Amino acid sequence: MRVIWEKEIAAEEIIVSPRPVWKCRSCPVYGKSPSCPPYAPPWKETKELVKHYKQALLIKFEVNFENFEEEKRKVLDYILKREEELFKSGNFYATALFPGNCNLCEECEFERSGECKMPSKVRPSIDAVGIELSKIVKLDFSESVLYGLILID
Repeated sequence: MRVIWEKEIAAEEIIVSPRPVWKCRSCPVYGKSPSCPPYAPPWKETKELVKHYKQALLIKFEVNFENFEEEKRKVLDYILKREEELFKSGNFYATALFPGNCNLCEECEFERSGECKMPSKVRPSIDAVGIELSKIVKLDFSESVLYGLILID
């Protein structure tokens, strides 16, 4: 995993709609992860939330898809560390969003029992809360990349 870039964007550029949430329904992880629907906050709530932010930090990561799960765990850890740094620097409402489902644990207890081992670390998926990533960044599916988003202030 390597960070390609970090960009601050205006929160008003973030488009929230039901489209990504509906797309989540066709995902094999739907209903199995605490970061995904139906456990993620509803898109209408996210639309209201984003109105209360001025900026967000968009982060592009290069990942090796041969070791995808391990690489993605590193991405999630990085996003959580950046959220904490932003919080400590005075952005008290910094809120991170994951690229896709949570996979912080190698074996997901939530899938088996409905109980998460790390509820304080889980963040909703960008798509799960209705954010249209394609409206913020040009997606190129030939790249081996993931995007994280942190609402700042």
